[in-house]
Amino acid sequence: MTVTLRIPTALRSFTDRQTEVAVEGLTAGAALSALAERYPDIKTHLFETDGKLRAFINLYLDGKNIRNADGLNTPLTDGATLTLVPAIAGGNLEESLIAPKRLTPLNEEDLQRYSRHLILPEVGIQGQQRLKAAKVLVVGTGGLGAPLALYLAAAGVGVLGLVDFDTVEASNLQRQIIHSTRDLDRPKTASARDRVLGVNPNIQVVTHNTRLTSANALEILGQYDIVADGTDNFPTRYLINDACVLLGIPAVYGSIFQFEGQASVFYAKKGACYRCLYPAPPPPGLVPSCGEGGVLGVLPGIIGSIQANEVIKLIVGGGESLIGRLLLFDAWRMTFSELTLEKDPDCPICGQRPSIRELVDYEEFCGLSRKQEEAPVEEITAKELKTRLDQGDSIQLIDVREPHESAVFKFKGARAIPFGQLLRRMDEFNPKNDAVFICKVGQRSIYAIRALRDAGYRGRMLNLKDGSNAWAAHVDAHLPRY
Repeated sequence: MTVTLRIPTALRSFTDRQTEVAVEGLTAGAALSALAERYPDIKTHLFETDGKLRAFINLYLDGKNIRNADGLNTPLTDGATLTLVPAIAGGNLEESLIAPKRLTPLNEEDLQRYSRHLILPEVGIQGQQRLKAAKVLVVGTGGLGAPLALYLAAAGVGVLGLVDFDTVEASNLQRQIIHSTRDLDRPKTASARDRVLGVNPNIQVVTHNTRLTSANALEILGQYDIVADGTDNFPTRYLINDACVLLGIPAVYGSIFQFEGQASVFYAKKGACYRCLYPAPPPPGLVPSCGEGGVLGVLPGIIGSIQANEVIKLIVGGGESLIGRLLLFDAWRMTFSELTLEKDPDCPICGQRPSIRELVDYEEFCGLSRKQEEAPVEEITAKELKTRLDQGDSIQLIDVREPHESAVFKFKGARAIPFGQLLRRMDEFNPKNDAVFICKVGQRSIYAIRALRDAGYRGRMLNLKDGSNAWAAHVDAHLPRY
């Protein structure tokens, strides 16, 4: 029996970039096994060693999540479609989250500025008063946070909080439209604050120029009615989810990768939380960040605008929110699809018997905190590598970038082995010679070395510090930094 497996962007590097693969299988497990047999590199990313589906993978059959039902034992019919939905990333008429006692009258300037809202019966005077009384926190002022903050400010959200600890870089400007060229090297919160107040000087903007951590999250998030998640990493995403569940407030979720985006509203009081969808994060290095994997510039604008729309509906009330639904968008194919989210009764934080009652170490939870007993990864700088190559040392150069990255420029003398193929091709390395691993910024290469070490490779492995960008900056200025 033939079924179609839809492959998301994050896993396409293991399927020769195929978006859909036809396989034979009577059950979901058989179909995935057939996929893994055809593309061996994907197997460890789909299955645990005991054959169970990995916790960061959700499996949908014709739009319905089957993970917490029959899972891999789910029978299939001929022509069925299975959709893999890994972490990258309802519909009830909602009541407003803003209590009536918090509403204040609109002034003459409000009536003029928000006139297009006021003539919408779904918003009207009372809806605009609710927006004026609302307090919304936007975590991250990057690709997603930019449209979020701008549209929420324009809509008249009374108090807008902005959390970020980064500064504006030139590479941000391709998509982070809240910043401009003159803001380079400024704190993002300062740049975003100026732009937001330029759009609407009548709102209050509160900046939190700090990294969100387990130590400060409850204090910061607890000041707001809604949190809009504009982050780009898994530790902060799980931190936001858990803090919002503990505080009893909704988290408006968005995530992006290359050409694909996801959006939902996680509100444990009325539906699923992020942990219900993804009980555990993917292994470090599997899903590159936007800085490593790239992102279409307009994509965060689309997903961030959807998030802003969800925030406004939660405040105004009456709309059909994304609580209990996951919206998937593919900008390259220009398709939207929707999947049902079900609350997991065994969820460790919002389930029937929660085991998480306080915030934890999310770097450790996501596998990013190196254990004390784990040997550190040895590094080599670009200049040191150049010196060793010039003196004729026998060094294996291993470029773990994806083929489309290598197309930007090929690292001279390096063997191109994408991250997903490393373990399968480990026998191509000579343990007698030092091996230097190369990626764009020196992060995926660290994960590559650790994966090979765990797999039993005993040769000396070094990480090119700061990756190919460092080589371009300090050795060969003709090469691009991308």
